[in-house]
Amino acid sequence: MFRKSINTKLFILFAITGILFSEALSNAQESQTKRPNSPSIKWVNQPKPSQENLPPNSQHLCFLSNLVKQKIGFCIYLPPNYSTSKKNYPVIYTLHGNGGNEFTCLDSIALLHQGIMSGKWPEMIMVLPNGGRNTFYKNSADGKFPIESIFIDELIPFIDANYRTLARRDGRCIEGFSMGGRGATRLAMKHPHLFCSLFCQAGNVPHLLEIYDAATAAERKTMLLGELRQNWEADDVYAITEKNTDTIRKNVRIKIACGTVDKSHIETIRDFHQHLITLGIDHTYLEIEQLGHKRTKMMSELKSTWFDYHVESLRRASQNAQR
Repeated sequence: MFRKSINTKLFILFAITGILFSEALSNAQESQTKRPNSPSIKWVNQPKPSQENLPPNSQHLCFLSNLVKQKIGFCIYLPPNYSTSKKNYPVIYTLHGNGGNEFTCLDSIALLHQGIMSGKWPEMIMVLPNGGRNTFYKNSADGKFPIESIFIDELIPFIDANYRTLARRDGRCIEGFSMGGRGATRLAMKHPHLFCSLFCQAGNVPHLLEIYDAATAAERKTMLLGELRQNWEADDVYAITEKNTDTIRKNVRIKIACGTVDKSHIETIRDFHQHLITLGIDHTYLEIEQLGHKRTKMMSELKSTWFDYHVESLRRASQNAQR
């Protein structure tokens, strides 16, 4: 079922078959001149009928963003003993895909709660941010969607200030599917001092600088990152990872998973996997046979080990912090 590489140095290299350029509705790409789905966000959402019954110990709340002068919704799960203990807990930030919102990944909360109740996983907090549509969790050049800054500079400090978290790198994990996996990967590589664990779930990793160079000046004006090359350099995961290689090696454990028939994502994911090998950054890499771009099915396939990687990352980071 799975192709797996834990020691990446032994992994057979894949042939990379080109660069993805256009931005599709599936959130696979970055740069079509007439985007079918422009960046947008509804700052506070309401649950769909199927989402009205939140998982146990979960709430839908808001925090006030000074950056956009708006209340922004998020969902948070607190472990069963939170109200009666005085402990501080690690946090997993789970980023939704394109077209989702703060309610999209409630099944992740449900799975975590089930595992905690069965004794499989230790007690942890989970936060589901609202990242909007087609923002890729970046700061847009026009300033309308400072999603990265909202997440890094406002939401994380808000959670740490208002809940008993382990408010440091060794108590913080990040993950996401599709746009969420792409965003989580970039944020972890860009801010390796903030996270000890990354789980990229079918989050494609395009070469932004190649896209920038291939675009015309007129096309760049229509793109999320705008006309200035420096904006693209600051968010190109390949350049960021190379720049921060030493810190990433030391601080962040990385897990990447994707389906073999996830055509719009697998090529750049393989490319990023190879980039990590070239830089000597150890990571775990999984390809799931005959799986397309299906989050629920991926979770089902990997259900028994879904949070194991984060748990081990937290354990190792805690041990290292105590030395």
